[in-house]
Amino acid sequence: MTIHMFRDDAYVRDASAVVTGHTPEGGIVLDQSIFYPTGGGQPGDSGTLSWEGGALNIATAIKGDDESIILVPAEPRALPGVGTTVTQSLDWERRYAHMRVHTALHILSVALPFGVTGGSIGAGRGRLDFDMADAPEDRDELEAMLNAHVASDMRVSAEWITEAELDANPSMVKTLSVQPPRGAGEIRLVRIGEGDATIDLQPCGGTHVARTGEIGALRIGKIEKKGRMNRRVYLHLDG
Repeated sequence: MTIHMFRDDAYVRDASAVVTGHTPEGGIVLDQSIFYPTGGGQPGDSGTLSWEGGALNIATAIKGDDESIILVPAEPRALPGVGTTVTQSLDWERRYAHMRVHTALHILSVALPFGVTGGSIGAGRGRLDFDMADAPEDRDELEAMLNAHVASDMRVSAEWITEAELDANPSMVKTLSVQPPRGAGEIRLVRIGEGDATIDLQPCGGTHVARTGEIGALRIGKIEKKGRMNRRVYLHLDG
């Protein structure tokens, strides 16, 4: 098992860790990781590992067994041995862009209150697929609503509930094709806003900005028809 440091603080850019294992494919497992592994439409983080006498670039991170995170080197290099203390460093500009886009997509799911059938996050744009028959009637109104939520600079926070509590509140789950991971007994929720001013509360394991004002200006991109009841909406960071 790897401690997922990004769940508690998505802003940690550098941290030490100890190598606990290697995979047959040449991946590296650490006791704790600031690298987010590919999942939920969000790409795995990239960056570097360094240790006394060595360093290598990390191309991405993926999920392993038993909550472990596997760091995938960008090129074949000698790996730090098991028990070695290493320093992890993120490609912060890329990660932070993912955090901004991921949080923006949560806001998009508020502005378009339909079931979500898919999604993808990039460093400059993202998209959600919605279970809806028709495209939004007024793109300008939708864009203005999104940017108003950004400008209100709401707090973004995480909390945990039990699986039983989620079962008692199934409407929290907006994604129709992917269900929150189960088995650990607890589900992580991401909240946008506070108290009665909360605009969104849903299961999510990804990384997000601390306040919506960090997202910056948003622009609606293409809206594509992907089926009789499926519309794909692209959202861009506009600066």
